Amino acid sequence: MFKKLKNLLSQSEEVKASTAYLICSVLLKCMAFITLPLFTNIMSMDENGFGTVYSSLLPILIIFTSLNLPYGSFSTAMIKFENDRDGYISSVNTICILLVGIYFAGYLPFMDFWNDLAGLPSVLMILMGFEMLFSTSTQFWMGKARFEYKYKPFVKVTIIQSILGTAASICLVLILTDCQGIARVIGYSMVSCIIGSVLLVDSIAKGKKCFNKTYWKYAISFNIPLIPYYLSQVIFNQSDRLMISSMTGRGDAAMYNVAYSLAFILTFVLNALNNSFVPWMYRKIKANDTKEIHKVSMIIAGIMSVLLLGVILIAPEFILIMSNPDYLPAVWVVPPVSMSLLLLFYSQLFINVEFYFEQKNKLVIASILSALVNIVLNYFGILYFGFVVAGYTTFLSYILFAVCNYFAMRKVCREKGLDENIYNMKHLVALLLIFSVVGFGVMALYPFRIIRYAVILVALVVMFIFRKKVIKIVADLFAGFKEKKDIAKEPEKEQTEEKA
Repeated sequence: MFKKLKNLLSQSEEVKASTAYLICSVLLKCMAFITLPLFTNIMSMDENGFGTVYSSLLPILIIFTSLNLPYGSFSTAMIKFENDRDGYISSVNTICILLVGIYFAGYLPFMDFWNDLAGLPSVLMILMGFEMLFSTSTQFWMGKARFEYKYKPFVKVTIIQSILGTAASICLVLILTDCQGIARVIGYSMVSCIIGSVLLVDSIAKGKKCFNKTYWKYAISFNIPLIPYYLSQVIFNQSDRLMISSMTGRGDAAMYNVAYSLAFILTFVLNALNNSFVPWMYRKIKANDTKEIHKVSMIIAGIMSVLLLGVILIAPEFILIMSNPDYLPAVWVVPPVSMSLLLLFYSQLFINVEFYFEQKNKLVIASILSALVNIVLNYFGILYFGFVVAGYTTFLSYILFAVCNYFAMRKVCREKGLDENIYNMKHLVALLLIFSVVGFGVMALYPFRIIRYAVILVALVVMFIFRKKVIKIVADLFAGFKEKKDIAKEPEKEQTEEKA
């Protein structure tokens, strides 16, 4: 095992960087879950709700104060303006400064109105403005570091920020006992602002360009058409928590957030698998050889299904470990949201083809439609059935999202002369149905702990018996991804931009 790890890290800078980013992501995810029990046990659900509302509102507003410039257009800009990357970053940072200035100009005169609407006090709304600016400057710096494979400073900054942010939050929560929820948010955001401000000043000092007409025109014209897509995706992921907080209280929002975080804990696994799958798939499409895509996509879907079933099985114990018995009602949210993650993978399979042929309009339409349906279902569902129903509305909305992108992909394939059956949909649908039936069946066993433990034990024994076969399947899967690197540059570039 250690020999294989050593051989992996001794390869190219690209492999080292990818490995470092993955390890860093896993460590940060682990830290978030390790500290979760501390906050859920020493703070009330209502106090925890402040963090849930703040973290749900921030990614929505930051789209307007940054235009998502660290993502969409950034990768192509690093190529297009490779002789003046620092100048480009310095210039687009100024755009974000102006947009945050507009945020404050709209907020400060009407603070009471916006505070009531958001359900947050002035201190957090003002802090959010600064965090939107400085976290964006941090993302610009990290984007450049990723692009140039400077993984060491990237990993150092992300780990330092996470450790200091966690430490500051814990200290403030223990000191400011009368407003622990606000104190927790301030701890994380304060560290983010300090680090981001240093990186912002550094980027301006290096770039020495506060305004460049060419850079501004390129960045704004590229990203503004993508705002509906970015916004719909954020609303898709965050609207349920905001609506729960507004309609049934911050305590319910905190419970839902714990369950949602558990169900989506495997997102980084999904991203890692997809990031390996996409270049390989693009090579196959370029060579008009799509037969193996059937097999590989099914293997990945099968791996995700097994892992997600494991999450569903241990959901009650995990919630008890990560929080306290008051949060147990949230366990009923985990199965439908976990199933949504498999649907998200299916959607990504279809979107990969859309990205290859640079067909973004259909993706935007599917995203907006699914987000609107999710909001409508959430409103009536939460109103009549409580916060738990938000997990099921999420599941239904992801079904719609996957179906829309499937038909969009088929249309693109017909237009481009590619085999419409690039994936084996009969097998994928059958797997989803089996996974859903088993998942809901496991949920029915939540009150019967002994039976559920017996199921877990049998599953572990079966996995141990067939461990060699499972390891071979996974090894063959990743071995296939390491074929010669004759990838089509433009499709991969577009995938990177839109995935970001």
